[in-house]
Amino acid sequence: MSRLVEDVTELLSEQFHYRELLYRLTLRDLTIRYKQTVMGFAWALFMPLVNTAVFSVIFIRVAKIHTAIPYPLFAYIGLLSWNFFASSLRFSVVSLTSNSTLITKVFFPREIFPLSAVLVCLVDFLVGGIVLVGMMIYYRVPFTPALAFLPVIIAVQFVFTAAVAMFIAMANLFFRDVKYLFEIILTVWMFSSSVVYPIRLAGGDLATYLRLNPMTPIIEAYRLVIVTGRIPLTPGFAAATTLSIVLLAGVWLLFHRAEFRFAESI
Repeated sequence: MSRLVEDVTELLSEQFHYRELLYRLTLRDLTIRYKQTVMGFAWALFMPLVNTAVFSVIFIRVAKIHTAIPYPLFAYIGLLSWNFFASSLRFSVVSLTSNSTLITKVFFPREIFPLSAVLVCLVDFLVGGIVLVGMMIYYRVPFTPALAFLPVIIAVQFVFTAAVAMFIAMANLFFRDVKYLFEIILTVWMFSSSVVYPIRLAGGDLATYLRLNPMTPIIEAYRLVIVTGRIPLTPGFAAATTLSIVLLAGVWLLFHRAEFRFAESI
């Protein structure tokens, strides 16, 4: 146990040492992503809104599904947090293979690439929060002291996302089919989470199994804090938090020990 703590501490120390490089790569990726787009950061606002409109038609008009809160607000919270997760993984899965020149010629912690991808998507997530504030005002959702807990939920999601991002980036480097299988898995994962419909609608044992998905209690924690003004002191969120920390530590160590094989796998 003490050895594990020492290894994790060493990794954090190394990452802190290269924090300027992480900042520069994140800034580079943000610039490249929006440099030649007409809407720029407006895409971070536009896409969740379009998806919310589409699912609102499907679930309200067609499926006749009712939620305890206005469905557009319910869906937007889920889609905003899910897009942060999904976009982070889409950019992370090719983050090592698309930076082969740097990996083979310069020494630095390679986990900077997937971490940079997650940070870029975190910026999009925060920008998308502007629309969320507007929706809260429109639907007359009060701003409660529980909102101070939002940074904790964001941190938990960031830790979980970073762990998965590093794992799939490493996996795709060794097995190039991962990036194709990943899209299928991501689609199934979305509909296995409480993104656009309440998990209770799955009913019975299926709902119980779906709650084992770490993204479900994370998304539900956002709704609990934002809409009901309550801190998510639930077993599900506590389990997701614990899993996220343990998973990040384990994947980071695995990633670090496999680094010596990265250059030969490019």
